[in-house]
Amino acid sequence: MGRITGSRPVEFKFHAPQAKRVTIAGTFNNWDVKKTAAKKDAKGTWTTKVSLKPGRYEYKFVVDGNWMNDPNCSCCIANTLGSQNCVIEVK
Repeated sequence: MGRITGSRPVEFKFHAPQAKRVTIAGTFNNWDVKKTAAKKDAKGTWTTKVSLKPGRYEYKFVVDGNWMNDPNCSCCIANTLGSQNCVIEVK
């Protein structure tokens, strides 16, 4: 994702040493599970950066095809599928 005017890079991390693929999907990429892939480090933590303008965004990680909430997120809201989405506020 290219740099967006007025935006700042936001880093997302998910620890999943056994995972083969981790992506992040949310309101910032139209919930596209293929658009924002993370990269795994030697310790099994997957990381990606997304340029976001100030605002409120909902998101989830997709770990080997399974939708997962961010264990480091302190704010979640109900979604229309009966589960919850993580929320991040970019100032």
